[in-house]
Amino acid sequence: MARIVVAEDESDILAVMQRLLARAGHEVIQATDGAAGWEAVQRHHPDLVVSDINMPVVSGTELCALIRSHAETRGIPVIFVSGNLIPGDTRPLEQATAVLSKPFLPRDLLACVEKVLQTGHTEGGEPTICP
Repeated sequence: MARIVVAEDESDILAVMQRLLARAGHEVIQATDGAAGWEAVQRHHPDLVVSDINMPVVSGTELCALIRSHAETRGIPVIFVSGNLIPGDTRPLEQATAVLSKPFLPRDLLACVEKVLQTGHTEGGEPTICP
């Protein structure tokens, strides 16, 4: 199906997302922080990035800014997954394609990934808020 980079510093959550996405047929490249996520994006040219926002070294928003600032990666969709979202305030997330709140149900992660893979990244729009 798709090649997906998952950047998440909490090992339990990273393992759950990897297992769910792999069972759905996706190739998953794991990264334990935003810096490793950026390296994985450059090395593997994924179809999608799923990233936590609050991570050490390089945050998810910094990772997304890196992706958007390079011509060869600019069009890669990014889903932010975070437990620290403020309802209705998407300003810090505006470069993301979609946003999913933690904790999430497995079906919500999979539905969000499928929706984003179908629609892709649209520049200048507000992110889709997934269930």
